[in-house]
Amino acid sequence: MDAVHVWWGWEDGAVSEDTLGDRLPVGPPSTLLPADHPDLAVIALLGEAGTSLVATDLDPAALRRAAAQHPASSLAWALLARAELADGATGGDAVAAYAFARVGYHRGLDALRRAGWRGQGPVPVTHLPNRGFLAALLALGEAAARIGEDGEAARIEEFLQQSDPTAASVLAAGIPLGEIAAG
Repeated sequence: MDAVHVWWGWEDGAVSEDTLGDRLPVGPPSTLLPADHPDLAVIALLGEAGTSLVATDLDPAALRRAAAQHPASSLAWALLARAELADGATGGDAVAAYAFARVGYHRGLDALRRAGWRGQGPVPVTHLPNRGFLAALLALGEAAARIGEDGEAARIEEFLQQSDPTAASVLAAGIPLGEIAAG
């Protein structure tokens, strides 16, 4: 065995084509938004002592103030979209939800790019600052489906799965503010 095979662990069978990803990262690295991301200011503004942010539990005027004070926050726009989607049976506006979610999505894409994201790779929901972007993406998919943009809804669902396959289930009932175990 030559030195390269010994260094990589091939000599003892510890590394094979099947286990290479366990020792070496395969694919693009995860993107983590910074700790000073505006979503954290929105959490501080709206979160109080709760364990999650649920759009229907929040004052609509407070949501609008949060978006106005922190327009770069994906989370603020995602919560506005979720509030409109949740009000669907009582007059919620799917078009407004789509617009709010699209703003949150684009604000999130801008932030991801600044954090080094190159258009692909994991965006883990376990990282608190990433949750606003993922929530905006989830709301955008739902709003797109409600207004008949089925192709877009399918692309968004695929994007969400590629970003973090657990994001939809984690964010379905609200935005958790605490730690989430890696899935």
